[in-house]
Amino acid sequence: MKSAHILGLNARAQEYSYPHNHARGKSIATSKLWSKQILRRAGIPVPETYGKFSDPTKVERFNWDSLPGSFVLKPNRGFGGEGIIVVKKKAKDGDGWITTSKKRVHVEDLKLHCMDIMEGAYSLGNVPDKAFIEEFVGRHKSFRKFAYRGTPDIRIIVFNKVPIMAMLRLPTKESGGRANIHQGAIAVGIDIATGITTHAIYHDRYIKEKPGTKRKLHGIKIPKWDSILESAVKCQEVTGIGYLSADFVLHPEKGPMILELNYQPGLRIQMANKAGLKRRLERVEDLNVVDAQHGVKIAKSLFASNFADRVKAEEGIRTVEVLLEVKIKSKDGRKMTIPAKIDTGAWRTSIDRTLAKDLGLLSRSNILWKKRVRSSMGREKRSVIDITFWLAKKKIKTTAGVSDRSKLKRPIIIGRQDLTGFLIDPSIKNNEK
Repeated sequence: MKSAHILGLNARAQEYSYPHNHARGKSIATSKLWSKQILRRAGIPVPETYGKFSDPTKVERFNWDSLPGSFVLKPNRGFGGEGIIVVKKKAKDGDGWITTSKKRVHVEDLKLHCMDIMEGAYSLGNVPDKAFIEEFVGRHKSFRKFAYRGTPDIRIIVFNKVPIMAMLRLPTKESGGRANIHQGAIAVGIDIATGITTHAIYHDRYIKEKPGTKRKLHGIKIPKWDSILESAVKCQEVTGIGYLSADFVLHPEKGPMILELNYQPGLRIQMANKAGLKRRLERVEDLNVVDAQHGVKIAKSLFASNFADRVKAEEGIRTVEVLLEVKIKSKDGRKMTIPAKIDTGAWRTSIDRTLAKDLGLLSRSNILWKKRVRSSMGREKRSVIDITFWLAKKKIKTTAGVSDRSKLKRPIIIGRQDLTGFLIDPSIKNNEK
């Protein structure tokens, strides 16, 4: 990870958090109840709220016996996971509840905690706050063997309607079943393109397995990944928070739900992904993103992780010639065989404009963005599109620049972005363009 690509605290505040977040957006993000209200109205799933408390009389009047066996008591404006009580079940003897930390709590304990919250014990500046009780979302089956007692969550950072970076946070015994890194949870990076976990950090050091076990933390597939990414972008659209993180939980039956929003999310996500936020933010800042689906397509194209090691281990290294043929997928699903050329001097794959049009790949929905380039014809705008082709029987889904190659013999150039896991055989003399 290059230091120039890392986003620091000052840059986060001065270049992204404050310039792109207006006062209303910040207020929404800092109020869990307000953000839940807005998201629910927009049809974005959130956990059910059982009770809200803004003064002592409401605490006394509330029917505590109506609560289910599991629930979560939270401060409305709390931060860093402080002030949250996670109740997992009723005590077997009927005397109170048991938390994820295996502590017994009674009604009077919960009442006193609500009073502390309302007096500002867990809010910034100790200003008076509200307390609320919401639905406890259990562990999804995909995470049961990786998380200790509590519920893992998934954080997505969104900027300019594009998901920028993601991580999975796994509760540990040390964190008391809470998915908070500062309290001892594990942070695991997620590949934006596939929803598969990559690297894990625990107390700021990299680990490969869940502590005390042989359970590998990389290679976990996040269920309903596309739905999570699109919902994260929709959170930005409905709240107007220009730079945000959305924290999701996966309900075992109901699917993805939003826990909370943050307009100034922490920066350890960069360590978990071994990638800098600054570089990624700069790449999407000036793009014209139409909607959530468009933003997700851009994210998958720009920020896919490098799985070269997995390709080598599972498929072996394939050798290809400089001049060859590839099969390319048209808009209607047909596969056409097209002459192509390997060019390790080019980063991105490129396709002839006429060919792309004939294949139906220049439709508006398939154009990710347009960029200005300098060529022999002067400065011009070129489209970047989604493209799927097969190289040496390996399927490659990538992005390609569109240019005029009508005077050249091979209408497709394969750039090094798409050559991971291949060896190039230069023995054939290159007499073609």
